[in-house]
Amino acid sequence: MPDQLRTNRLTGETSPYLRQHRHNPVDWYPWGEEALARARAEDRPIFLSIGYSACHWCHVMERESFEDPRLAAVMNERFVNIKVDREERPDLDDIYMAATQMLSGQGGWPNSIFLTPDLKPFFAGTYFPPEPRWGRPSFEQVLMGVSDAYRQRRGDITKVADEVTEQIRKMADIAPSAEALGASVLNRAFGDLSGRFDARDGGFGGAPKFPHSTDLSFLLRYFRRTGNPEALRMAVISLDRMALGGIRDHLGGGFHRYSVDAQWLVPHFEKMLYDNALLARAYLEAAVCVAGQPVSHALPAGGRETASFYRGVARDTLDWVLREMTAPDGGFHASLDADSEGEEGKSFVWTPKEIAEVVGQQEAALFCSVYGVTAEGNFEHGHSILHLRKTIDAMADELRTDPAEMRLRLASCRSRLLQARDRRPRPGRDDKILADWNGLMIGAFAVGARTLDDSRYAEAAVRAARFVLDRMRPDGRLRHASMDGRVRHAALLPDYAHLIAACLDLYETTFEVHWVEEARGLATRMLDLFWDDRQGGFLLTPRDHEAILARPRENSDGATPSGVAVAALALPRLAILTGEDDFRHKAEATLRLYRDRMERFPSAFGMMLCALDQHVGRQRQIVLAGRNAAAGLQNLVRGVRERFDPNALVLLADPSDAEAARTIPLLAGKTAPADGPVAYVCENGTCAPPVATSQEIPV
Repeated sequence: MPDQLRTNRLTGETSPYLRQHRHNPVDWYPWGEEALARARAEDRPIFLSIGYSACHWCHVMERESFEDPRLAAVMNERFVNIKVDREERPDLDDIYMAATQMLSGQGGWPNSIFLTPDLKPFFAGTYFPPEPRWGRPSFEQVLMGVSDAYRQRRGDITKVADEVTEQIRKMADIAPSAEALGASVLNRAFGDLSGRFDARDGGFGGAPKFPHSTDLSFLLRYFRRTGNPEALRMAVISLDRMALGGIRDHLGGGFHRYSVDAQWLVPHFEKMLYDNALLARAYLEAAVCVAGQPVSHALPAGGRETASFYRGVARDTLDWVLREMTAPDGGFHASLDADSEGEEGKSFVWTPKEIAEVVGQQEAALFCSVYGVTAEGNFEHGHSILHLRKTIDAMADELRTDPAEMRLRLASCRSRLLQARDRRPRPGRDDKILADWNGLMIGAFAVGARTLDDSRYAEAAVRAARFVLDRMRPDGRLRHASMDGRVRHAALLPDYAHLIAACLDLYETTFEVHWVEEARGLATRMLDLFWDDRQGGFLLTPRDHEAILARPRENSDGATPSGVAVAALALPRLAILTGEDDFRHKAEATLRLYRDRMERFPSAFGMMLCALDQHVGRQRQIVLAGRNAAAGLQNLVRGVRERFDPNALVLLADPSDAEAARTIPLLAGKTAPADGPVAYVCENGTCAPPVATSQEIPV
């Protein structure tokens, strides 16, 4: 059969990543009983390949190995070959990434694991080249060696597989701490971050450098808690350098996944929904945090100018999601590839000649000077990645140009260059909609709506939430993924936790009480499906999940905040809104379970540290009483939102909304006098007398 017509069992899959492999000569199976039954019946080892659509090295290994008929013949003769999209099946990815790290000492994607027919891993690695290279064996050598070992040294294989499986299953065993849940853990975490902080370029550690958004959120909270200016300085330097660097898409908005260097210049060009949700939120939080701060060593430009810069970065990021990552029905797509036409970053880089052809020589000279585009280039083949050495206003001072005029000229250039870029072959987009990643982005849009006072963002958040809650619960049970009208795969803990948090963000943005009811329903189901009655805390998979190698527990944050950390942050807020203390008790038990791990490995628990900060800090409720549509009430709302108090919960007691008072017990008796709206500040079950202005609310 001609290559262009050959298809395998991946043709009918919903995952774009799996469908990318449907024309491979490899006899791929999706994960399922058909493949597993064949492995058992024929006593064949399983080759399990896990990756995702935006993964550069996944594409490389496909071109080099999976499209090679000779290598495919070896795979088909000796193995049952299974392809898994890690974004569709994070449960499998969690288990088998742990196995790869145990067996090879490293992890990453593509993840290449060899299993016994009973799903136990015995050999693993990541990318294998077509010929021996970089100290790695060729993929053919791996295939032949593994196959021969399975046939000839079965006892050794079984011993390794059993040992690794036992270790994986033990990873879920964890005991609650006997130590108190106090601020000492937060102080230790700050010290750890300080020790790893890159004072020149921001971020933590060296290359490759990831954004670590949740660590930045923790630093902002730590500054709010202690007033330590070093915490603010670390966050500001990191946010500044990322926003100026090549990791940010200066034409289209949003951020690439990480930087391959320590200076944030050369990104790995894929763009992930979750990164942009987390970064948009970090910039929004920072904008509020710094707005009222004076000029200092942490804020040499002053808080007001820095806040304006951060609001612009967040707005550009959210606008990119609206423009390029939003489905017609409202959900948010998963990612953009790093590659176009087989080259990483090709869509995003420029030469001076290409820029001049679009905007003309005079404007090109200015643009190239500001955005670092040179004849030599800073990337491959003489191309340049757009980046800034300084903010636009600082560059205007350096060039002795009027800042307002220069901003207008550069905005015009960016608009025209983006239009030209859009005419280039585009990176592939993974169109699937994932419940947990959508929860993250819904929350970011909700916070953006109230921080930037932009109703478009609230509308986008509501549409996406309604898509997930209406379309991805076909029988009342949440699903993890949606693609082409099909919803698949049981929802895992992060799906529930991120959506609960998103619903709470939507309530604080819209003050519509049905979002509290949605959060309560999701939380009740989450506790039923994922709570571990034996040790406490939450497990990753539901109690009635399909039989896989283990029932894992999230042991840290990963590329996204762990579902268990998000649950620990969201449940106490839900307890306040509903009056149901069990939500708070479950969150506290979860924090106790992870307390010692947070102390030993703080860099792995950014979101859990935020939850601990909330637990040991002042948890205030600010109840605004008055009619939502009244101008006076809106002025009070804006005043409250301009203050950085991440542990405060803002509620509305609108006399025209009787349902809200029935759903949220705290609203009972909170009324406004005839002369205008007021705010009640409550803490530890006691509410102070109402005040009429936000300035009267204690800091």
